[in-house]
Amino acid sequence: MTPAPAHDAAQEAAHDATRDAADQAAWQSAESAPAPQAAASPASHAAGDALVIFTPSGKRGRFALGTPVLTAARQLGVDLDSVCGGRGICSKCQITPGYGEFPKHGVTVAADALSEWNEVEARYKRIRGMLDGRRLGCQAKVMGDVIVDVPPESQVHKQVIRKSATERVMQMDPATRLYYVEVDEPDMHEPTGDFERLERALKAQWGVEGLAAELSLLRRLQPALRKGQWKVTVALHKGNHDARHRILDIWPGYFEGKLLGLAVDLGSTTIAAHLCDLSNGKVLASAGVMNPQIRFGEDLMSRVSYAMMNPGGDREMTAAVRTAMNGLIQSISTEAKVDPKSIYELVFVCNPVMHHLLLGIDPVELGQAPFALATSGSLSFDARDLDLGTVNGAARVYVLPCVAGHVGADCAAVALAEEPNKSKDMVLIVDVGTNAELLLGNETRVLACSSPTGPAFEGAQISSGQRAAPGAIERVEIDPATKEPRFKVIGTELWSTDPGFAEATAASGVTGICGSGIIEAVAEMRMAGLLDQGGLIGGPEQTGSGRCIAEGRTHSYLLHDASAEGGPRILVTQGDIRAIQLAKAALYAGAKLLMDEMGVETVDRVVLAGAFGAHISPKHAMILGMIPDAPLDKVFSAGNAAGTGARIALCSRTARDTIETVVHDIHKVETAIEPRFQEHFVNASAIPNAVDQFPHLDPLPEVSFNTAGSGAEGGRRRRR
Repeated sequence: MTPAPAHDAAQEAAHDATRDAADQAAWQSAESAPAPQAAASPASHAAGDALVIFTPSGKRGRFALGTPVLTAARQLGVDLDSVCGGRGICSKCQITPGYGEFPKHGVTVAADALSEWNEVEARYKRIRGMLDGRRLGCQAKVMGDVIVDVPPESQVHKQVIRKSATERVMQMDPATRLYYVEVDEPDMHEPTGDFERLERALKAQWGVEGLAAELSLLRRLQPALRKGQWKVTVALHKGNHDARHRILDIWPGYFEGKLLGLAVDLGSTTIAAHLCDLSNGKVLASAGVMNPQIRFGEDLMSRVSYAMMNPGGDREMTAAVRTAMNGLIQSISTEAKVDPKSIYELVFVCNPVMHHLLLGIDPVELGQAPFALATSGSLSFDARDLDLGTVNGAARVYVLPCVAGHVGADCAAVALAEEPNKSKDMVLIVDVGTNAELLLGNETRVLACSSPTGPAFEGAQISSGQRAAPGAIERVEIDPATKEPRFKVIGTELWSTDPGFAEATAASGVTGICGSGIIEAVAEMRMAGLLDQGGLIGGPEQTGSGRCIAEGRTHSYLLHDASAEGGPRILVTQGDIRAIQLAKAALYAGAKLLMDEMGVETVDRVVLAGAFGAHISPKHAMILGMIPDAPLDKVFSAGNAAGTGARIALCSRTARDTIETVVHDIHKVETAIEPRFQEHFVNASAIPNAVDQFPHLDPLPEVSFNTAGSGAEGGRRRRR
C-alpha cells in the first residue's frame, strides 16, 4: 500500500480534529451540502454513467456514457471554447485527457475512458496539425471516469497571469557578459593557437583569467577572428562556483546586440517569466502560463501521489512542464520582439516538488517523512539538459538553493528579495499559494515553514470558482444593513452597481469568482452578520436576507443571478466556506507555529507575497483570520517577491553568494510533525479565530446560526 503523503495526513488529521472540536450537528449540516456542481449531474451513480472531472477548474459531474466531452463541459459551465457548434471544424475545443491513478480525485482513468480516435480528429491532425495526446472535445465521448484538462488556448476567457514584475533597482553583476577584444595575429616566430591568443587578450584587456569553450565554439573561433580582422566580441559566462569563464558565443568585430536572461518563477499553478536585459536588468517583457501539471493534481501532494501510483508518472509531469517552458519562452520572446536565441541565461525558483519535476527527479521521497530532497544546494548546468531548445544552444541555467523539505528555492528567492534577516522589527512574510511558504524573523533569527493550504485560494474547490480571468469577480462588498452585495470583475474598474457596468462587461460577462473574490466575499459575509464565527451561513429568517437560500440542510448566499438572461447563478455555498476555512486555518496554524518557536505573541509587520498575495485586501485577510493580528498599515503586499528574487539572482552573482549563505541560517519548522499544528488549526477554523484576539479589527457581529439542538432534527447529534 502506498503511504499517505505526510502533508496530506497532517492536514486531514487537523480537519478531523476540527470536526470533532466543533458542534457535531453543525459540521453535519456543512458536510451534507450538495457538491459544487451537483446540479449538472444525476443525483445517484447509475450503472450507465461516468464521472468527468475538468481541470484546472475542478468542476465535475456524472454523465451518461457516450456524452461528448464538449457537452459535459457546457452543462458544467466549464470554460471550453467552440465556434463551429461541435462539428469538428474549428478545433477550438481541444482537450487533453489524463490516464492512470488520480488519488486526489479518487478515480482511476482507464485507457478506454474516451471513445476511440475518429476520422474527424485524424483528418484535422493530418491537415492542420494537433499536439500528440490532444482530442477534440466535440468528438471524444465519455466512456468511463476521466480527467479532462482544458489547455489555455482552448479557454474562452484566457487566464490573467498576475505575476508581473515589480520595479526594483538592480545592482548589476551578471554571470554572463559581453567582451570586445583585439587579438594578436598568428606569428610563425611565436607559434600558438588562436584560442590561446584570445585567452591572452582577454586577460590583458579585461583581467579575465581562465577560459573554456565547447567544441562547437572552437569550430567557429577561427572564421570569426579572420572575418573581424582579429577583433571579436565574446559572450562569457562565469558562475559562482566555476573555475573558468565559459565562451557562450562569439561574433566578428563589435557586436551591438543584447544578451538576454530569463527569470522564472515555476509555481504549482502558474509559471511566470521575466525577460531581462543582462546589461542593465531592465524587464523587456513578462508573461505566464498555467502549469500543465494541474491535470495530474491541483496541489503538490496530489502530484507526488500520481508519481507513486503511476509508473513513469514523474517523467510524464517533467515532460509536460518542459514543453510548457518552451512555449512560454517562445511567447515572451514574441511579445518582446526578440529572438529567443538571444537568451543566454535562465534562473529558476520553485518549490521542492516543482524543483524535482523540472530536473527530472522522482519526487516520491518528498511525499513521506523525512521529506528528503535529492539536493538542497544551488545548481548550474546547460539549458539543453532541461530540453529547452528554444533558447540559445549554449545557454546556462542557475537554480536557487532550497531551504529544506517542503521549503524550496521560491522561499529562498523571497528571502533574497525581502531580506527578513536584515529587519529590525519582527516581520512575517507569507507567500500565499497552493502550498504557502512562510518566513518569520528579524536580524537575530529567521524561521521558515510550509503550510498545505490547497488550491481553494486559487478559486479551485469553490462552487463558482475559477482562475483569474476577465469576468471573474475579484472584489466584493456587502452592505451590513441591507445585506445586498456589489462587486467588481476583472477587466473593468466599475462596481456592479455603477452605471455602465453591464456594457463594460458585455464581452466577458460575469463568469465566476476568483481567489481574491471568494476571500472578500466570506469576510464581508462575516462583517454583515450573514456568517457566524463557526462558519455557518444563516437562513433568511436569521439574517433578514432573502439572498440566503436553503440548499438541503444548509444555506448559500446568492451573490449574482443572471440565469434569466442565460448567464450563471453565482452563490457562496456552505461547502465554499468550508474549503476556505480549511485553507486559511492551515495558513494561520503555520504562522502560529513559527511564532511559538520564536517565542513571540505578536508580529510587527506582515508582508503578503506572491501573485495572489498582491491582490488580497489586508483587512479582509485579517477578518478571515488568514494572518495574525497586526496594525493594518503594517500589512502590505510585496508583489511577486519570488519572481523579484529570481531577477535579482539573474542580475547578480553577489546576490547568489548571499542567498547561498543565508539559506543555511534559516531554521525550518516542520508542520507535518509538530503536535501544536493541529491545536492551532482547530482554533483557526473559526472566523477569525476561536481563541486569538484581533484588537486591530472593529468588533464583528455576535451571531450564531447553530440550531442543531432544536427543530426538526430534535437535537440528534452524529458521532464521528
